Amino acid sequence: MQVLNNYHNIKKQIEILNKKTNLIVVTKGQNLETIKIILDAGHLHFGENRVQEASLKWSKYLTNNTNINLHMIGRLQSNKAKEAINIFNYIHSLDNENLAQTLSKLEKNYEKKINYFIQINIGEEKQKSGVELSKAIEFANYCMFDLKLNVLGLMCIPPVNEKTLFYFNKLKDLNYQLNLNNLSMGMSNDYEEAIKCGANYVRIGSAIFGSLN
Repeated sequence: MQVLNNYHNIKKQIEILNKKTNLIVVTKGQNLETIKIILDAGHLHFGENRVQEASLKWSKYLTNNTNINLHMIGRLQSNKAKEAINIFNYIHSLDNENLAQTLSKLEKNYEKKINYFIQINIGEEKQKSGVELSKAIEFANYCMFDLKLNVLGLMCIPPVNEKTLFYFNKLKDLNYQLNLNNLSMGMSNDYEEAIKCGANYVRIGSAIFGSLN
């Protein structure tokens, strides 16, 4: 089975680079039958881009498999936060005060703590979401100290067709300034560079399942 072979090959490569790096298998657009191939291999970390798709796909399965960690890696709107907090263990796209405040209130209401990564617009691209670099430290401190959110570290998606090492190192330096220990960065085409720059979580989909049409 090609999917399983791809998964094992990437796992081996990650272990060679850094055994402590967590592989998030990105399952957007995949059905549970395909995902089950990876589940049956014992994998526990999975990523989804959309709240509704994740809820429809995973809700029943997660009821009987509480050891699975589901990661929200796409943009999260405040009106979807309630649904997100009920299904996800990690949110990698925390990027504005309104969302942070909403999530803080929901955590208290549901007595549930979520793990967060703050998404930084590392390339300062107008079309991308993420906290502006000039506001990153202030926003991170607000989330951690005022709202008491469990911020693990920072996340970024570097500009396409540019040298990713420059941006990964930039995020690593910012993470260090904030005294944070985790980095969510690196996807199918650049995860090796990300790990070399200290990534603790890499988000890989197409290198395992193939490109979606």
